[in-house]
Amino acid sequence: MIHATRCTKRIQRKTVNHRRQNSHYLDIFNLITSNALFDRIESLLPEHRERLFPPTETLSMFITQTLSADRSCQNIVNQAAIQRLTSSLPTCSTHTGGYCRARQRLPLDMIRELTGYLGNQLHQQTPTEWRWHGHQVKIVDGTTVTMPDTPSNQASYPQQGGQAPGLGFPICRMVGITCLASGALLNAAIGRYKGKGADELTLLRSVQASFQSGDIILGDAIYATYFFIAEMQQAGVDILMEQHGMRKRSTDFRRGQRLGERDHVIDLSKPKFKPHWMSAKHYQAAPDSIRLREFKAGGKIMVTTMTCPRAHPKAALKQLYQKRWSVELDIRDIKATMGMNVLSCKSSDMILKEIWTYMLAYNLIRLTMMQSALLVGILPRSISFKHCLQLWLSSIQRTDPVDLMHLTGFLQLISQKRVSLRPGRIEPRAVKRRPKQNPLLTIPRDLARQQLKSKYLSRAA
Repeated sequence: MIHATRCTKRIQRKTVNHRRQNSHYLDIFNLITSNALFDRIESLLPEHRERLFPPTETLSMFITQTLSADRSCQNIVNQAAIQRLTSSLPTCSTHTGGYCRARQRLPLDMIRELTGYLGNQLHQQTPTEWRWHGHQVKIVDGTTVTMPDTPSNQASYPQQGGQAPGLGFPICRMVGITCLASGALLNAAIGRYKGKGADELTLLRSVQASFQSGDIILGDAIYATYFFIAEMQQAGVDILMEQHGMRKRSTDFRRGQRLGERDHVIDLSKPKFKPHWMSAKHYQAAPDSIRLREFKAGGKIMVTTMTCPRAHPKAALKQLYQKRWSVELDIRDIKATMGMNVLSCKSSDMILKEIWTYMLAYNLIRLTMMQSALLVGILPRSISFKHCLQLWLSSIQRTDPVDLMHLTGFLQLISQKRVSLRPGRIEPRAVKRRPKQNPLLTIPRDLARQQLKSKYLSRAA
């Protein structure tokens, strides 16, 4: 039995390597990744028999599909058929059934672990000069995405309560952790938009193992809670966040140890009542008080566990927190630039795979940006993400193999488009262009069709 398993693995490895050299879609990996990543993919491969769409090729097609303007399965299968035809390989059918079943067989853990592995590799390999005073800085933030209105999606990710049945769209909430230096996505939690355990804090607690001793966390006010800060302090992790809204009025700079103008250190006592989500054992284990620094900068009251004013001056902390806006740009890159704001899959299981495939593609692009930045000697966040994505999509359409000279030139092209620094930029959240004057759908679509049909039939009579 063991010998048979080894033979199966050997055959799979041989097949994967053959397709790696001849498949158009695996160029996504070959173009910008090293053998180390490919070895990681191979280690995550499930046992499978030889098919038209093996896991590696299916994943590559899935990535290409998510980044295409036409995200239909028919479009990507057509591309596969043309690629096989032009590569003198046996032709395949343009029916989508085989590819759709291959996507369903893709293990979610494979995509998720590969995404986290790549993100953490980028995070760990950032040069020291990219870090803040030698510390790795991680940013947390949440967002939402919508998906097709199907019974499966509605059951797992119900629409918002204020929407009538048949008129809204299923929606899920996500909380992600990104690296400030490289922009890579390190981990993410996905859940319902509403209901028990659907808030951002609960999702963050499910992935807080991603924080390690010596890290610094940047986040907005919603995460600045007593128990989260206490757990991070015990783990040797520092935080820098805006003061929680429920404590802003109680902030009094005349109390505590004064460090400067509107800058002091206080001991914050544990809440008297246990939160509903916390067990009694966990509540008892929490420290009775935590030591925090509060200061006012830029019209905001900030809290941090970095209490030494000499090692961490107030002005330096203010500049560091301003970089929290980078995560908003990362979310924009994933949702708007890459198109993840509206998902395409019809079932809740495939929705999770689609989300993680988007995030894997995002990390692959971030890897390209990091390679380009290291080659030219600049910071990755000074490179335009959209410019890199456009070049990246153009590069995978080539038919000739890539050599080191072409790859170096490709990375230099990426570095040519820089993002200018615009501190203090303020833009209204409004659009100038008016939408088309179509009425809103106020009844379920099936009922609207029936009404139109009866209306036209009555006219014809």
